[in-house]
This record gives sequence, structure tokens and C-alpha cells, in this order.
Amino acid sequence: MATLSDIGVSALINILSAFAFLLAFALLRIQPVNDRVYFPKWYINGERASPRRGGNFVAKFVNLDFKTYLTFLNWMPQALKMSETQLINHAGLDSAVFLRIYILGLKIFVPIAVVALLILIPVNVSSGTLFFLRKELVVSDIDKLSISNVPPKSIRFFVHIGLEYLFTIWICYMLYKEYDNVATMRLHFLASQRRRAEQFTVAVRNVPQIPGHSIAESLDHFFKTNHPDTYLCHQAVYNANKFASLVRKRDRLQNWLDYNQLKFERNPEKRPTKNIGFLGLWGERVDSIDFYKQQIKEFDKRMKLERQKILKDSKSILPVAFVSFKSRWGAAVCAQTQQSKNPTLWLTDWAPEPRDVYWRNLAIPFVSLTIRKLIISLSVFALVFFYMIPIAFVQSLANLEGLERVAPFLRPVIELNFIKSFLQGFLPGLALKIFLYVLPTILMIMSKIEGHIAISTLERRASAKYYYFMLVNVFLGSIVTGTAFQQLHSFLHQPPTQIPRTIGVSIPMKATFFITYIMVDGWAGIAGEILRLKPLVIFHLKNMFLVKTERDREMAMDPGSVDYPETLPSLQLYFLLGIVYAVVTPILLPFILVFFAFAYLVYRHQIINVYNPQYESGAAFWPHVHSRIIASLLISQLLLMGLLSTKEAANSTPLLVILPILTLSFHKYCKSRFEPAFRKHPLEEAMAKDLMDQTTESDINLKAFLADAYLHPIFRSFEEEELVEIRVDKVRVDRHQSYADNAQTRDDISSPSPPHHAYHPTSPPHHSYHQPTTSPPQDIYHHGIPPQYDYNLYGYHYEAESWTSRD
Repeated sequence: MATLSDIGVSALINILSAFAFLLAFALLRIQPVNDRVYFPKWYINGERASPRRGGNFVAKFVNLDFKTYLTFLNWMPQALKMSETQLINHAGLDSAVFLRIYILGLKIFVPIAVVALLILIPVNVSSGTLFFLRKELVVSDIDKLSISNVPPKSIRFFVHIGLEYLFTIWICYMLYKEYDNVATMRLHFLASQRRRAEQFTVAVRNVPQIPGHSIAESLDHFFKTNHPDTYLCHQAVYNANKFASLVRKRDRLQNWLDYNQLKFERNPEKRPTKNIGFLGLWGERVDSIDFYKQQIKEFDKRMKLERQKILKDSKSILPVAFVSFKSRWGAAVCAQTQQSKNPTLWLTDWAPEPRDVYWRNLAIPFVSLTIRKLIISLSVFALVFFYMIPIAFVQSLANLEGLERVAPFLRPVIELNFIKSFLQGFLPGLALKIFLYVLPTILMIMSKIEGHIAISTLERRASAKYYYFMLVNVFLGSIVTGTAFQQLHSFLHQPPTQIPRTIGVSIPMKATFFITYIMVDGWAGIAGEILRLKPLVIFHLKNMFLVKTERDREMAMDPGSVDYPETLPSLQLYFLLGIVYAVVTPILLPFILVFFAFAYLVYRHQIINVYNPQYESGAAFWPHVHSRIIASLLISQLLLMGLLSTKEAANSTPLLVILPILTLSFHKYCKSRFEPAFRKHPLEEAMAKDLMDQTTESDINLKAFLADAYLHPIFRSFEEEELVEIRVDKVRVDRHQSYADNAQTRDDISSPSPPHHAYHPTSPPHHSYHQPTTSPPQDIYHHGIPPQYDYNLYGYHYEAESWTSRD
């Protein structure tokens, strides 16, 4: 059991670590050589120029303006200057609402912490029960500040029950206000958006195969029949996963070719060579540049054959399509109604925005989705319990005194006070953090196997799995396994009727472990997030070995985005800890407040200067955040009821029974009142936007605007290849005109292939995916190539220049 001195050692280590990270960040961010690592968002927006241009050689790498070193902490006030409206325009609604979660945490826990510390701490300290139990149980000074210190049958429990009611009312009030605000922000955000492809498009799955007709023909006939006035066109989806795999392999070969050519340019006297045997360790030694050129040439032939095979095989068309309508109203009607008397056919839902589509999962047969979800659910269940083993081990580190009583031979190893304080105050939280490091990646892979077609949905599903894992293993698992180790001696030497009492007393004793975890994860961990050590190292390695042009340097920046699958569950764990321990052990609340304030500052800086969102869902994750805070309230109420039952508080415990019922009623009301704004789109709003468009842009060619919005990447690569042929074999012309000239050529070449029902205008559509006004232009990576031809936008890393950059 960690003591106050152990907590002090842990706090000192984590505060020093956080300060070291912040100091390193403050110094690294002002160096010109690191500018693209710490301000990539502004480079993508085209609003920042490299400080390395001009000046002497040393100034290109090191900041020689010593005045900036005196104000190296000015990033903190700068992160708070941008208003919420500007933030939404700059980074999107998802990012702005994500930051509001931290503000919500502060709004909830600041008043609760003040009340709990002023009222509950004196009530708990003055009881003194643990003084008489110190020979039976392992206790610490922190436990004397908790409800465990209140004697059984005490009238003081009415104070805890009263504050539980007060805290629940306050939390529900803040949740209601925030749900209302976020729902209003979402509706306003959607209403104020410019024309976007997903507003007119519906994803259709499980399209039935009609004998004698292709999937494309069936789609066209069905929607012309059932939506004759609003149906515009559809985009069939091809199974191009094998082709995409070839693209990725070719891209890796191109990177190796670029690396070896750069190596040769730096040392022209010696051409690079390699072994062509296993892993390059043995075998014939050949010229690296010639080898990779030959490999790329062979891959180009394989890709061409694979592309032709897909286009000519009608079986390559999947029973999935993106159907576009003439109006938002028509799309809303289709997306929110049942299309067939057979509810398993013609399944419709709003299409994700083009950059949000996870193309690989479109090839998964619909009939296998249920089986996949069942298998993944069982796998997650097994994974949760498998992780109980390392969790139990971590808890054994957190309870060395209890372990000493069971295994006295370990006592000499941990006898030194500093080592003991380090093991109990810092190591358990760090070990748990390490065990959880790879988990989000595993859960994301599981979510992809489930078959969701939107990246945002994949992240929300992975986030849900991680939340359940954190709830069972980190919270409940820490309490249960900690109790088992810590109280083993008492369990073996007391009557069975006393075991519930011991468990009830030990639950608040785990507050010491959670305090250490909060300091490791929420203090030092958040400081490590702003340092961006991994992206910093990777950028400079790429800059040293792979970057040859300014475009290569832009591609090497890797700004990343908010890691919702990991960050949201961790946030919800902090809400759970704060709500549960507010009445039980309120001394934990100041540590949580430091986390919310510090994390808000760090993530606001990252969102403004670093992160480039991969998609925009319009804060679709908020209902999950709300529901899990409600779940934290219910868990808090049930645990307090169980704890009071062990305290023989028969007169006061029944007063808590009504609280979960009231909480569930509140949740049901919020669900019916606000959740439809996140699940459905009102026809009234859709019609209003359509009427506005008719007034302001009556001459818009909507079919041209929507035709290529959901064009499968296989057709984009086909167009890009022809563009390269024109660029290499003939005179260079304007790229936009090149696309226009090749549109008809493409149609002629692909005429024997199955029709993909995508209208191709004679020139690239001048309307493309519209982001908020200050968001980064999509064509910045491709120097003039229109956004609708951006292969990388659709989840692949393949660009036009890479095809012939070394041919």
C-alpha cells in the first residue's frame, strides 16, 4: 500500500518528467530545422513559410535569435487565443467538441472537488476506524481520508449520501447543458456547410443479384423505379483490394529506388549495390538502382493486367454502391427509410464523406458481417480476461506490504525506503501504461475485421472496445486483484461473514494506485504527447535519407490527428475515477483536475498547430461520451450502495436505491431529446438547404459535381497513368487540360469493361469536397492536381508523380 511518501516520490518523478518534456518541446519548437514537425498544420494550410529559407547556413538549423529563448513558454497563451468559432473553421467540429470534453471535466469536478474536500475530508478524518484495524489490514495515511475511516452504523454516512445526490444532480445538469450545446453546434455546422458530396449520397449495401442483369443495371432500375424524381446517378464499387496491395508494394519499391538514387547522387563515384538473396543477407550482388527499376517495371505490368482483369470481370462489381440524388431531401428520404419489403436487402445509410471511406471493407460480403461481429465480440471478451494476468502482476507491485506478509523472503529486496517508494509510487502506474500501449492497435484491427466502411465508425468501435477494457481491467480489475493480494492474509484468518466487510473497506484503498496511474498517464504522458519525439525522429530520418524535393518534405511531415480510439476511452476513465472517488476518497480529485487542465492546454496547441484531421464526422462521437459518463454515475452509485452495505448502514443505504432509477430516466430523456440530431438528418433542414441552393446557385451542374466524388481508386489510378504518358511522351500542358483531354480517351479504352455508371464531364468538376474555410486545401500535396484525383485522399499512398519519376 503506497503511503504519502510514496505518492510524494511518484509526484516528484512525474512532475520532473513533465517539466523536462515541456522544456525540451519549448526549445525544440523554435529551432528552424524542426519547424515542420511542430507546425505542420500551417504548412498544409499554406499559411507558413519555412524559416530555413534565406539567412546564413547555421541559421537554417539553429535559432540564433536569443530573444526567443526568453519567451520560449509563450506557446501556452498562444494556444488559448483562438476562439471556438475560429477553431471550428480551422480544424473542424470534431476537434472543437473534443476539446469541450476537457472543459466539461473542469466544469464538473472543480465545484465537486471544493465541496468534497471542505466537507468530506473532515468527516472522514475525524472518525478514526482504521486506527483500530491497522493490525488486520494494510492501510496508509491516504486511506484515513476516505470513507473507509468512518465506523459502521455511523450517522455520518448521511453526509456521503447527501453529497452523492448533490453530485449526481450537478453532473446531470452539466451533461444536459453540454448535450444541448453540442447538438446545436452540430446542426449549425451541418446547416452552414457548403455543398458536399455526402449530403447528396447514400451508401447502399446488400444489393441483390437479379438473373440476367448486372449489379449496375439492378441499381439503376431499382432507384429509377422507387425514386424517380430524385435519383441522379450511382457509383458502383469494384473489388480492387488485390490491386491496392500491388500499389502499396510498388510504392515501397519506389521509395527504395528514390533512396538509392539519392545515395548515388551524393556519392557519384560509387553506385549502390545489394544482395538479392533472403533479406538482402546473401545471394548475387547487383546494382540497386537497376534492380529496383526492373522490379517497378514488372510491377507496372502486373498492375496493368490486374486492372484490366477487374474492369472486364463483371463479378468484380460488389453488391455495394454509392447512390447520389438530385437534392439533399431526396438523399435524406432514401437514407432514413426501408427500401424493400425484405429488410435484409437494399440497406441504405448516409454515405461517409469521401476521405472517410474505408474502401477495403466494401468487399466484405454482407452475410458475413454478423458472423464477424460475433467472433470479434468473443475475441474481445477473451482478450479482456487474458489481460487480467498482467493487471494482477501490476497490482502485486502496488501492494508490497501485503505481498511481504504472504512471501516474507522478498522483504530484503525491497527494504530500502527509496526503492520501496519508487516501486509502490511510480512503477505500478508505469507498468500498466506499458501493458496498455499496444492494445489500441489490436482493437483497431479487430474493428476493421468487423467490416465497417467508414474510418470514423472504425475508430468509434475501437474506442468502445477500449473503454470496456479499461472499465473491466484497469478499474474493476485493479480493485479486485488488488483486494485479493492485499487482503489474502485477512481472508484466511477471519470468519466468512467478515469477508464482505473487508472487500468494502478495501475498495477505497485502491485510490493510491489510481493516483499514481493518473500522474504517469495524465501528467507525464500528456507532456510526452506535445514533445512528439517519435514524429521528430522519423521526420529527420526521412529528411536525411529520402527527401529530395519540397514535395517529398511535405509528405514527410506526418502531422497525424487526434487518436480518438485511445484518447476518448482514457478520458472516460478519468471521468469514472473522479465520479466514483468523489464521495469515497475525494483526495484523488485534485490530481484529476490537474490532468483536465493540462491536457486541455496541450491538445488545444496540437489541434491548432499540428493535427490534420483525417475526416470530419460532425461530433458524431458525442452520444458515446455522454452515455459513458452516465455509466460512470451508475457505477458510482452501485459501488457506494455496496460499500455502505458492508458498513451496516441499514438505515441510510436504501436512500440510494432511487438514485440509479432517476439517473437512467435522465439518460433516456437525453437520448430521445438530443440523439436524433446525431443519427438522422431532418427533412426540414434538407429542404431549406435545397431551396437556398436553387436561389443562389441555380445553374450548378450537380451531376458533374457528384460524378467522381466516390469514384473508386482503381479508376483514379487509370486516369493518372494516362496523364503521366501525356506528360512524358508529349509536350507538357496544363494539368487541368490534361485531365480534360484524357477523360474521353479513358472512356474509349475502358469501353469493353462493365459500365460503372459514373458521369465523366469534359473537364474536372470545379466543385469538390468543401472543408471549413480555413482548412488545408486538398491539392497542396499534388501541386495543382484537382482534389478529386487525389489517390491518397482515399486511404492509399499512391500519387501520379510516382509512376514515372524515375523512368
